[in-house]
Amino acid sequence: MSTTDRTPETGEYDTSHSIAVRRFHRTHGMLPPAVEAHDVQLQRCLQQLSRREKSIDKYIYLSGLRNTNVHLFYRLVTKHITDIAPLIYTPTVGDACLQWSHNYVQPEGLYLSYSDKGHISSILNNWPQHVEITVVTDGSRILGLGDLGINGMGIPVGKLALYIGCAGIRPEATLPLMLDLGTGNRELRSDPLYMGSRREKVSAQEEQEFMDEVMIALNEKWPGIVVQFEDFKNPFPALERYQQKYTCFNDDIQGTGAVVLAGIINAVKKSGVPVKGQRAVFMGAGSAGVGVAKQIVQFFMEEGLTERQARECFWLVDTKGLVTNDRGDKLAEHKVYFSRDDNAGKQYKNLAEVVDYVKPTILMGLSTIGGIFTPELLTKMSEWNKRPIVFPLSNPSANSECTFEDAIKYTKGTALFASGSPFPPIDYEGRSLQPGQGNNMYVFPGIGLGTILSKATIVTQSMIYASANALSTALSATEIEQDWLYPDIARIRDVSVIVAMGVIRAAQEAGVDREMRIKGMKDEELEKWVRSKMYDPHGETQRVEQEIRSFIDGVAGKGETRSSNL
Repeated sequence: MSTTDRTPETGEYDTSHSIAVRRFHRTHGMLPPAVEAHDVQLQRCLQQLSRREKSIDKYIYLSGLRNTNVHLFYRLVTKHITDIAPLIYTPTVGDACLQWSHNYVQPEGLYLSYSDKGHISSILNNWPQHVEITVVTDGSRILGLGDLGINGMGIPVGKLALYIGCAGIRPEATLPLMLDLGTGNRELRSDPLYMGSRREKVSAQEEQEFMDEVMIALNEKWPGIVVQFEDFKNPFPALERYQQKYTCFNDDIQGTGAVVLAGIINAVKKSGVPVKGQRAVFMGAGSAGVGVAKQIVQFFMEEGLTERQARECFWLVDTKGLVTNDRGDKLAEHKVYFSRDDNAGKQYKNLAEVVDYVKPTILMGLSTIGGIFTPELLTKMSEWNKRPIVFPLSNPSANSECTFEDAIKYTKGTALFASGSPFPPIDYEGRSLQPGQGNNMYVFPGIGLGTILSKATIVTQSMIYASANALSTALSATEIEQDWLYPDIARIRDVSVIVAMGVIRAAQEAGVDREMRIKGMKDEELEKWVRSKMYDPHGETQRVEQEIRSFIDGVAGKGETRSSNL
């Protein structure tokens, strides 16, 4: 380790470092002379954030901080996760993506364009760090905003920030990856500031060939890398093609399904209605909706139903109404599993008609149609059910099927509620009620951490299910008493440990793990080991101090040995 001809890394421009460390890193004089405590640094960050009124301006500030002082950024994230998470991911990341090319300042992640086909490996070699996990998107369906092309890079960047902050995966072990396969968004292609290729989206066959090369190159460069697919318009082909060959999963399908399932497990318990009596109407029959429903089917089967009995508890609604076998249109392949054959030839053309027909116990929204859970529908839910389960899961907040306030108001305080976007708590009849948020950040960081630590060869469905089951057990006694469906987000690192342990145990049971050292560990020992492997930005200053002190002492010792031999 030499200090000559060395360029400091971003984490080394840290005002908490001692003068000795700054001299070693060659940052002495490049920072103001004060050696600051972490609390002082955070006070300055919060002060600078408070001076920015718009969320997008806060996002830009935080991006700059992450790229200039990575450990301070993650100290801020972990200390103030409840306030910071909405600024670095949903809902603010939606605006960040819409403005990505216009606000571009510095490189963040890696871009692979279709024109790079045949040369992917050489481009990956430009990435300087050893990577353990990557989040990959083609930008073709960003949140509820549609095809944003390379502007969707904000999603991998934000997602990996949560892997790091929530689950302690080291920053340098992550890779945000954007596949520039063209865009069908004409407005983007005509925007002079758009930074992606100005071509139509490639065909499905061309995309598959390109993806094959990407997956091979990633695994040759970093064997065993965990690949998380995100925000593909059609997420099923890649998942189905690669999930038995590489260590990969899709958070839109599997992560969303897992986090919603955890909430459903707890909501079903609180509703007092056994699984065989549950009737779930889903507004939205896209990939996310089907993925969620399939996860709940597995839970119902674990509770004693046959697969057919479990599947028959679901009625899916799309823009044409109830999904049925005899509706007259050709159903997308992923909808066929839940298509109804018991409608006696009658077609139900909208959500209101389906709700009246089914009289559901569960009303689930993954439609991105804001306000479609009307006061009338919510009132009916409370008339049919003592504790109706209402999950408006669409993002961002403007696309949520209903607000927390409306759900509580029109069900007279009885709704078991979880949303995809954050809503503020409300006071109702003298009670302070806290909304549940079925945010994927409850599970995907733990899935990633557990997969990395177990060295799993693939991500099995049992590992995804285990993440949901583990999350459902992560509530504290106080949270259970207060009718919460999800833990306090402020405890997210502890929750991620619980989820990771569930994933590790499921990997071991499935025989896909390769980390032999932990096979025989009891839960208490495994928890301690998992925590020891997590990146802690609050201990980073001390770690660097100790590392440099040991290095200097070692060099001094070698010098004394040489002198004594003269």
